[in-house]
Amino acid sequence: MSNLITLGAWYSFVTEMKFLGNNLSQWLGLAGVLLVSFIVGKVISFALSRQAGRLDQADRLQVLGTLLRCIERPLTVLVLAGGLYLAGQFMTLRKEAGIDLAQFWVQVCTTLAVLATGWFIYRLVDIAELFLRRWTSKTDTVLDDQLVPMIRKTLRVFVVIVLLLFIAQNIFEWDIGALIAGLGVGGLAMALAARDMLANLFGSVTIFADRPFQMGDYVKVGETDGVIEEVGFRSTRLRTLAGQLVTMPNSTVANSAVINISRRPYIRRVLNVTVTYDTPPEKVQRGVEIIEEMLDRRKDRLHPEFPARVYFSDFNAASLNIIVYYWFVPPVWWDYNAFNHDFNMELLRRYNEEGIEFAFPTQTLYVKQDSPIEADVRLTRPDG
Repeated sequence: MSNLITLGAWYSFVTEMKFLGNNLSQWLGLAGVLLVSFIVGKVISFALSRQAGRLDQADRLQVLGTLLRCIERPLTVLVLAGGLYLAGQFMTLRKEAGIDLAQFWVQVCTTLAVLATGWFIYRLVDIAELFLRRWTSKTDTVLDDQLVPMIRKTLRVFVVIVLLLFIAQNIFEWDIGALIAGLGVGGLAMALAARDMLANLFGSVTIFADRPFQMGDYVKVGETDGVIEEVGFRSTRLRTLAGQLVTMPNSTVANSAVINISRRPYIRRVLNVTVTYDTPPEKVQRGVEIIEEMLDRRKDRLHPEFPARVYFSDFNAASLNIIVYYWFVPPVWWDYNAFNHDFNMELLRRYNEEGIEFAFPTQTLYVKQDSPIEADVRLTRPDG
């Protein structure tokens, strides 16, 4: 008998105890539906993730695997939104404190469904990124690879903005037009404040359109030279040979003369070999011939379209000048320095063997002793 009384009391508590117009059984049903919806969503997500992993192993089906991976998590939220809407059909929803709970419930479920759809579209950007990476991998420049994450970020920001505007206007029925009009003055102020940001953005567009350099190139922009490490929406980063990381606004890069040192086909050297004025003409001619012989033996490291040139060029103030031009290939800086070292050592040795003296800056002062003019110079103090 006591058990029947206890069961009856429990049944009365479950059916008669109400909160926000719904008894405990309705709330328990809501919790049960949400739990089942969550479990179903997780099971579907796990199955899609597992299938996507299998498809990723096949190159031709990689896009399909990425598509399944894009939908797995948003689908969990979508199933949860459907379960929440279904549970709302068994709930007693009425106005409480001026709030229409039935309408609010539908808005919440719709918002969750729209968020799930927007999340799916947001993740679909990964498929666009996959196609872009395949396209950029076929090009020679590496700068295109840096463009891919920029496009991905832009598309994702666009999707988020459109999603928020859609929810505000179609679900919560906000007047977006009036809101935008109200922000007109503030938008003008923001536009003026963001002038530099827009200039840098258009600068980045110019860089990607003109492609003055690619990732890893050694360039000189203004007075700064270094290796390109990253090109973003706002700035370009260079790593100097001293190790410093220099961040330059894209507007500065776009409006400056960019010298791409890495793209030079050769390295030109202009060498002035100076010999003393008392060097006989025969020795000067021999000095020119020695340099020509040295360059001829090294012509495999010189550009074939630009043969080396050697001339007796000038009568300097303190020397006779022999000028040497040659174009070193390939344009590898350290190989170029090693080539110059070997060339200079042989030139020094052979000139010493031939008795050709190198000149250095000198001045000769001539004093004429037999001048008829005599001067008596006396130093006196200002006070007499």
